[in-house]
Formats: sequence, C-alpha cells, structure tokens
Amino acid sequence: MVKNLFFFLVLVALIPATISAQTAQGIGFKGGLNYNANGDYFESISANSKNPDRNVGYHLGLFGKIGKDLYLRPELVYTSTKSDYDNDTFKMQKLDAPVLVGAKILGPLSFFGGPAFQYILDTEFDGIAIHNVKNDFTVGLNFGIGLNFNKLGIDLRYERGFNDNEATFINSNLNVNDRLDTRPDQLILSLSIIL
Repeated sequence: MVKNLFFFLVLVALIPATISAQTAQGIGFKGGLNYNANGDYFESISANSKNPDRNVGYHLGLFGKIGKDLYLRPELVYTSTKSDYDNDTFKMQKLDAPVLVGAKILGPLSFFGGPAFQYILDTEFDGIAIHNVKNDFTVGLNFGIGLNFNKLGIDLRYERGFNDNEATFINSNLNVNDRLDTRPDQLILSLSIIL
C-alpha cells in the first residue's frame, strides 16, 4: 500500500513536467554529492548512543521545471548515503521525490523549498543487510538556493527527514537488539542541465 502511494506521488510529480514541457523550461538531468549523516546508533547492552560521522555520498536523477520566475520543480532522484559510527558503517540507497516550489530573487539566484518523499531501497550496517526498517516510505523537507545560467544550474540544499524511522537488528556478538535512526540529515550539492 505504502509503496503504491509512493509511486503514485512520483507519477503525479513528474507528469505535469512532461505535459507542460513546451510552456515550461523543460526536463533535465541532475547529479552531485551529498554530505550526509543519519541519526544516532543506540546500543542496547550499554544504553549508549553514538553520533554519526558525516560522509560523502552521491545522487543522480531527473527533474522537470514548470515556470520561470515562480516555478514548480518535481524531481526523481536515486541517492546513496553513508554514515560512519566508530568502526561501523551504515549505507543506504533510496529514491527521493522532492516537489519543490521556487522563486527567482535576483538575476540567476533563486530559492526553493518543499516536501521530499523518500522510499528506502536498501540498507546495510557493518556488512549486515537490514530488512526491518520501521518505514520504507518517509517524508522530509528540502530547502536551498540555486544559480541558473540558461540550461545549466547549480544548487545547494539541506534535507531533513520528518518521521522517526529506526532500524532494529540483532548484534551478533552480544545477541541483543540494537537500533539505528535512518532519518536523513544532509547537505546536497547538485549540478543540473535542462534538455
């Protein structure tokens, strides 16, 4: 049910971009780097929590842009993130579908923001595949600034997940349940081109 809702939202976000491509600026590709950290790792045995070290990930995707000075920008993006916890690493792959509203401020400079719908494809912690993430589908917020020069653009945005979303797994050394907060908390730098 939740997966179907996610894919419905993706279609709703991308269809207006394809229909309005003649009157809008069009459809394009984007890619870039993420500076990411997920939430805390809670060890059951010690009741301690570890804060993650930020790490670099990447993203690739498509977007549509409708409007010029005031615009709607739906996106569909594959994102790979990585966070380090002492000697352990948490990796996550997900599909993001931000639906952004933006406005030109001055010349090529604009600001934007909006909800980001996320569907977790795969998670792994210290070589262990984690299949019991509380919610595969989550909602977050994107906001940032962009520079657009004709068909080329660059933007810097912040993303934060709204939903508490934890993965639980058994620590094989101690046979206890540990928890990991999978909410994204990242800076995203993207380069885009409109076709």
